[in-house]
Amino acid sequence: MGLSTTHLLIFLVIIIVIFGTKKLKNIGTDLGSAVKGFKDGMKDGTDKPEEAAPAVTQQVSTAAPLAKETIDVEAKMKS
Repeated sequence: MGLSTTHLLIFLVIIIVIFGTKKLKNIGTDLGSAVKGFKDGMKDGTDKPEEAAPAVTQQVSTAAPLAKETIDVEAKMKS
């Protein structure tokens, strides 16, 4: 029950009659440029990984003095 070559040709002729060759050409051109843009984007992403993700820095505010009740990141559970 697969599609034979004859069925595919009939399907192609019906598509051409419905949409017309000019519209199909425009769709093909747009699809081709989208694929090319995607491939170029993938190449750009692998060439320069340092520029893609800038380094994250931690800023410490010196405006307020440190409080006496500092919370330890690795705090132990209460017994």
